[in-house]
Amino acid sequence: MSDFIKAQSETRNNLVAQMREVIDAVAAESRGLSSEEKIKIERLEADIEARDAAIATAQKVAEREARAVEAAEGFAPVEARQSNDGDLLRSIAKGEVRGHEFVRETRAALVPSSNTVGQSFYNQVFEIASLVGPMLTTSEVFNTASGESLVIPTATARSSIGSVAAGSAITESNPTFSSITLGAEKYAALVSVSSELLTDAGFDISGYIAQELGTALGLSANSVLTTKLAAAAGSVVTGGTGVSGVATYENLIDLVYGIADGARVLPGLGFQMSKTGIAAARKMKDGAGNYIWSDSAVPGQPATLLGYSVYENPAVAATGVGNKSVLFGHLPSFKVRVAGGIRVDQSSDYAFNTDVVTYRGIIRLDGGLTHATHIGYFKGGAS
Repeated sequence: MSDFIKAQSETRNNLVAQMREVIDAVAAESRGLSSEEKIKIERLEADIEARDAAIATAQKVAEREARAVEAAEGFAPVEARQSNDGDLLRSIAKGEVRGHEFVRETRAALVPSSNTVGQSFYNQVFEIASLVGPMLTTSEVFNTASGESLVIPTATARSSIGSVAAGSAITESNPTFSSITLGAEKYAALVSVSSELLTDAGFDISGYIAQELGTALGLSANSVLTTKLAAAAGSVVTGGTGVSGVATYENLIDLVYGIADGARVLPGLGFQMSKTGIAAARKMKDGAGNYIWSDSAVPGQPATLLGYSVYENPAVAATGVGNKSVLFGHLPSFKVRVAGGIRVDQSSDYAFNTDVVTYRGIIRLDGGLTHATHIGYFKGGAS
């Protein structure tokens, strides 16, 4: 329970810091809050109140548990703490531990029995989910405790100014706003482990389940978000070499300069391609015969193409006629909402007749592009 309170407190402090940044920026410019800033402040206040309520509830539960343990000390020994995630998962499966909870969202339990895995295992699953595709790392991700609709306001036009003669009326010009609404679609996977492996201390159960669930959930989430990104992209360049529909050097230049002017100066610009698109890009040369692909000299950093980062995304279409095989633009303009993070539960009753324990992974998320002009795509065409 203390881990939960600590996590909630850290999240609350982060929310307060975000609110302070908005207020400090407004104070520095000696102006009032804009409508967008007011909405952000209200959302932050609501999130802070929710964290305060969660912390208060957890503290009450912890106090009750402490009193219960104290009262029961004379009747039964206190259960020893599990040494690692694998031991914990085995103890849960064998019924030796009643439950272990890492709560980000209140949900109904898996009937007839379930337990939530520990925090370190949860993080391991999420890291693997991120590695199977770039959409959870290149996008701006909003983590929310619950799954109600999240409205993100967007500015579609700024105020304009012009020369005004002395004594003449100043023309009113207001910015215009729109919004995107992100829901929380649910994606899930099941992984079964035999009871024999659960009791075998030499079997890395936490690594196995994290690998299987993380890969399944990550591939699904990345595929869904990539499809939404490709569908929402605004600018398009059509062309390619022959019937293969592979982009040319000139096509990529057109793609870079096809997005909105202001978007090209924002941090986070980059390409996304599948392996076939990257293979073609690595062979590409400029007019002087020089390869335009550059590998990064820093380990772990993406390679660059025309000076922009390249991210391999298995969900982007392969090169071919009619395929959107290259995406380019300000990737953080695509917003991802994750409701409650990744939840992992287990049931020993789901497949009771086969003597296996089933683990269930669930992620609830949605994504949307705030400005279609910030992202473009290349579409292969026969020449």
